[in-house]
Amino acid sequence: MAIRVFHRDKPSLCLPLISKDARFVVWPGVGAWRANMNYVRLEPGEANVPHIHTLSEDTIFILEGEGTIYDYTNDIKLPFHSGCVVHVPIGVKHAVAADRGVGIVSVGGPSPADVPMLKAVGAIPKDAVAPQ
Repeated sequence: MAIRVFHRDKPSLCLPLISKDARFVVWPGVGAWRANMNYVRLEPGEANVPHIHTLSEDTIFILEGEGTIYDYTNDIKLPFHSGCVVHVPIGVKHAVAADRGVGIVSVGGPSPADVPMLKAVGAIPKDAVAPQ
């Protein structure tokens, strides 16, 4: 496989579970099973559906805005703002919320790619297997 270049405005998957504007740019659908890069915009007041990555860590770099990361597993909520990086360990139920009066723009995502979640939402076939 050769090097490729992708653009955030031409994603091959958008996932409403994450936000009204969650663009999957690098993910298994383009052949990237171990890396993942999403571009996500949350409008003021919008939040992710609380979710768990059972096999992946989630790392989110905040480009613009401010909000709160909710850790439902440990009953913690932490504020963040542009320039911060949010790290979610494997198995922690969480959600990102634009609950501070402004929207959020972020990049990042679970690593390796969250194949069980992608299968559950029908983004990749149930029998898909990462290459060795």
